[in-house]
Amino acid sequence: MKTLGIDIGSSSIKVAVFDAANGSCLASTQMPTDEMIINSPQKGWAEQDPNTWWSYFVDAAKQLSALVNMEDIKAIGITYQMHGLVAVDGNGSVVRPSIIWCDSRAVSFGNRALEKIGVEKCLQHHLNSPGNFTASKIAWVKENEPELFSRIRKIMLPGDYIAYKLSGDITTTAQGLSEGILWDFKEERVSEFILNHYGLNKEILARQVPCFGHQLELNSEAAIILGMKEGTPITYRSGDQPNNAFSLNVLTPGEIAATAGTSGVVYGVSSSIAYDPQSRVNTFMHVNHTTKDPHLGVMLCINGTGILNSWLRRNATKGLSYIQMNELASQVPAGSQGLTILPFGNGAERVLGNRDLGAHMQNINFNIHSTAHMLRAAQEGIAFSMQYGVEIMKTVGVIPTVIRAGIANLFQSDLFTQTVADITGATIELYNTNGAIGAARGAALGAGYYSKSSEAFSTLKVEKVVEPSRNPLLQEAYGNWCHCLNQQLK
Repeated sequence: MKTLGIDIGSSSIKVAVFDAANGSCLASTQMPTDEMIINSPQKGWAEQDPNTWWSYFVDAAKQLSALVNMEDIKAIGITYQMHGLVAVDGNGSVVRPSIIWCDSRAVSFGNRALEKIGVEKCLQHHLNSPGNFTASKIAWVKENEPELFSRIRKIMLPGDYIAYKLSGDITTTAQGLSEGILWDFKEERVSEFILNHYGLNKEILARQVPCFGHQLELNSEAAIILGMKEGTPITYRSGDQPNNAFSLNVLTPGEIAATAGTSGVVYGVSSSIAYDPQSRVNTFMHVNHTTKDPHLGVMLCINGTGILNSWLRRNATKGLSYIQMNELASQVPAGSQGLTILPFGNGAERVLGNRDLGAHMQNINFNIHSTAHMLRAAQEGIAFSMQYGVEIMKTVGVIPTVIRAGIANLFQSDLFTQTVADITGATIELYNTNGAIGAARGAALGAGYYSKSSEAFSTLKVEKVVEPSRNPLLQEAYGNWCHCLNQQLK
């Protein structure tokens, strides 16, 4: 059985064809070849056109059609950047650009909702503050763009939009509602009190379908565009971080996954209803959650991860490749000889209580520090920010001893991977998989080709193990980094 996995990221659209019979990736590609643009009309805003995602997906699928027969694909899985708001009118046309995950404009709306509804009620029912998530984003549109809001018939997440373009039907999942702070865990239904607080009609939400299983079918229009068979089912859908965990077979309480793409995430599975009272780490529904057998994902997110590395590449390296950047950074000793970077330059950071500090480079010495020091300090700063969040995760019972990650993005850097291992004290297991392959594997499981998840992952093997080592220079650098951060937080 061959399945198609679609990964709608904020930097690129990745697509993979997966052979479920032997667990291999037959072909994969991404578009654009560089990085998608994130538009920022005002400070703290981040937007993308959903039609751009669709166009790049179509381009990627056409590339795959030169390598595989797209008519052989029997099921489709979708993963996507979380928390984004896509709004369409009665004709299904996009009303405004998507307000994506790292956009900060709705922070004040979430803060007011938390105060009005009450901290205890929000945490007990949502496991989170309303924060800067999807519910707060549509509330911002309602207040600030009333004419546009009046045209909105349905809201959805980025992956829901791609499913709509494939099928013509607007749907979402309970997991998706959870990530938008639109799900009531106590009542196990759509959160009516958050809708009432924001003055939203329940009809604005999409119809629910299961995370795994027969969701929708490919319509004739999309089938012609993609060269696939009409009626091909969509059988899996998940946000990118739960899907990253799924891709790495992180499904059991106590297991932990990490990724370091545009954002950096540590994601642990828990069976208990646990949350951070300050919502600095967030608890959402995992892909295999049920009422009788709860599986929740406790998620730390650092917005400014790969995007910091990308910024340095464009502005400080004279066109070096990422491999060359890693080699240059490795020439500098641990601790970057005192140079410290706080990587918080991509909007309000949940781990900092939704503060937007901006990125900072501190302790620079013109006689010592070079581009190589900046590159190492950036990777260390990202790893340090992840450890800062891991310390918060421990307070809600998620304690990393082994972290699984795909060999992708910053985890392709030996320096970064070793730094994460050393500073967290966790063993890092690296696997040859990614979000698109995970979505394709999920499609096979959702279609019933695999009878259980253990069968789906029987061919997934660890490629490399990185053990932590004691590094006094790194520990001293982390202490200095925390001091710099605390100074900025005052």
